[in-house]
Amino acid sequence: MKQADNRNHDLPGRSRQVIWHPCTQMSRLEHEPVLAVTRAGGPWLYGENGERWFDGISSWWTCLLGHRHPEVVAALKDQLDRLDHVMLAGFTHAPAVELGERLAALTGGALGHASFASDGASALEIALKQSAHAWRNRGLPGKYRFVCLEGSYHGETLGALGVTQQPLFSESYRLLLREALVVSGPDDRRAACEGHTAEQEALRAAARLEATLSLHAHELAAVVVEPLMQGAGGMVMYHPEFLRRVRELCDRYQVHWIADEIATGCGRTGSFFAVEHAGVWPDLLCLSKGITGGMLPLSVVLASDSVFESFLDPDLGIGRAFLHSHSFTGNPLACRAAVATLKVLERDQVLLANRARAQRIALGLAPLRSLAGISDFRQLGMIWAFEMAAGAQAARAVQAAARRRGLMIRPLGNTVYLMPPFLLDDDLCDWLGQTLCAAVEEALALGAAGQGAGFDVGALRASAVGGTGIAGAVGEERLA
Repeated sequence: MKQADNRNHDLPGRSRQVIWHPCTQMSRLEHEPVLAVTRAGGPWLYGENGERWFDGISSWWTCLLGHRHPEVVAALKDQLDRLDHVMLAGFTHAPAVELGERLAALTGGALGHASFASDGASALEIALKQSAHAWRNRGLPGKYRFVCLEGSYHGETLGALGVTQQPLFSESYRLLLREALVVSGPDDRRAACEGHTAEQEALRAAARLEATLSLHAHELAAVVVEPLMQGAGGMVMYHPEFLRRVRELCDRYQVHWIADEIATGCGRTGSFFAVEHAGVWPDLLCLSKGITGGMLPLSVVLASDSVFESFLDPDLGIGRAFLHSHSFTGNPLACRAAVATLKVLERDQVLLANRARAQRIALGLAPLRSLAGISDFRQLGMIWAFEMAAGAQAARAVQAAARRRGLMIRPLGNTVYLMPPFLLDDDLCDWLGQTLCAAVEEALALGAAGQGAGFDVGALRASAVGGTGIAGAVGEERLA
């Protein structure tokens, strides 16, 4: 007699026993268990009992094409029949070479040298090391410090945490870090509050950056910036003029510019690279998240000729060579998934089609602009965000109400945002806008009914589909 398949039996309970979940206070999971997902397809995640939820943040901004895109799946199956893995030291393979060629072409040759890693923080580690090491190779070993923007987030490994200005992630490890110089960056919301334009705000921030560079350029390796939007810092959006000034200032003061496009790259802002909005290129650019369509972990650092050539030596030059590596550097499966994703984006002109999708979703979200309790509604390409005036608890109430309607989102403090998969038809675009609006209205009504007593998030949790609650609310309002 065939034995029953128990792989999906009590996944939340079993997970609590053996998995240390990210950005989660594990003590909460006994009463607020995680949500078990057993399969996925397109923009949908499916639960143990047949429920389904629209993945409104593309699983931490990764699944650009939705889940299990058939062409990416087919490419991976074909690659499995050819080559699973080989180290990239002393060897090479077609998926890595083709991916490097395609990315270099997308930069017009400005960034033609690719280094591979597995995740965004690892990419930042590579970029930081390449920058400081390049200056050392050019006879300037004193240029080893970095500048980052206030509120920035660049990852959670120690080097990346050193240029991350998010105390929630970094404070516990402060004594382990080499901290960066911090400059207050541009913020379109501040511009609106202070009565000046977004471009004027960008120029003010550039002036603050110049003041820092003028004093410290002799010891600075690079300025690290998330182009056009600081993601985990609260979806802070700003004018591309700031990037043009960053490029100009870095050239003037002989400092590298590292563009962290982990969140904003791969078409999320409307162009494949966010820096294209400003018409300038950094010295080093980091990609991850969507580069494989969310299929497999992969990150890439693209370097300029100037950075790359500083490591070349006619002799063995081990001291000049860049020795950063890991065992799965340039894994053929991950690179093949990335190539397949790029082919779909190019062939189907996805970024062009996204303009119409974005307009349609924005139309559905338009009622939010006039709701009391909502502020700073903003959009950048396929990203939408707004603030809940009543705070993080209100945002979590929206999260619970949205889930009850089949929409999965994950607020950042009091910031509610959407980063949906790209490949949506008109009906799904309409549904997405209408569903989030309805969730916000329900949460606001719940808060009003409380007559100042606060939002009854527990009531919304209890009514959520599946009845499993919002896992680990402490810490979940920030993204890793």
